[in-house]
Amino acid sequence: MKAARIFYTLLVVAAVVWSLAGIQNSAPPNTKETAEIFRQMFLRPKLSYLPDVLTGLRESIQIAALGTAIAAVLALPFGVLAARNLARLAALPFVGKLLLNAIRTFPEILLAIAFIKSVGPGPFAGVLAIAIHSIGMVGKLYAERIETVDKGALEALAATGASPLEIFRNGIVPEVLPDFLSFALYRFDLNVRSASVLGLVGAGGIGTLLQIQRLGGNWPEIGVIVMGIVTTVLLVDFFSAKLRARLA
Repeated sequence: MKAARIFYTLLVVAAVVWSLAGIQNSAPPNTKETAEIFRQMFLRPKLSYLPDVLTGLRESIQIAALGTAIAAVLALPFGVLAARNLARLAALPFVGKLLLNAIRTFPEILLAIAFIKSVGPGPFAGVLAIAIHSIGMVGKLYAERIETVDKGALEALAATGASPLEIFRNGIVPEVLPDFLSFALYRFDLNVRSASVLGLVGAGGIGTLLQIQRLGGNWPEIGVIVMGIVTTVLLVDFFSAKLRARLA
């Protein structure tokens, strides 16, 4: 046991050293310039820019909400497919989990870039990126929750001659629905953060304003944007946690 601890400790240290060796900074950090940027952002924020920031934040929340709603619905068949206790064929859950894993491998920002090419820049591309990426995680949570349903109750319904759809509607949905709503709320919480970034590549929301001001070097405006994003994320996290607690 002691030898194993030493081995894993050395392995972690080697990984950290290897990672540090790959990070090369050709120029020393300019602490004076950095301090000036932070001073402009947080000590001299341009509060007159707040109405524009609120509009951008509202759009980001709308992108996150619509994308989450779409994902919560479209993830359901994937979750059913990936659930082992509902499979008629042993290979189906494997295929379902493989699809969900494949969907999750694509970051939202890469999906946003792809959708911008196909549907054009703007919030619609952001909604599609959020929705597609969220299907992977929400579908996985759905499948894991469905697998915990009492199998005896499902077998009893089947013994009465209930169809697979009736079994799902009467034996599974009433039990898992509160958890499904909780999963959707949790994903919405995460998606608000993601939607705030997607605008950097042209997918709408507050990130678009952040990119415009960053290119112009307008740090007082960026300070208002950053404070708005932080406040919004904290508020969404707070109310989402309250709602999830009620569903538990």
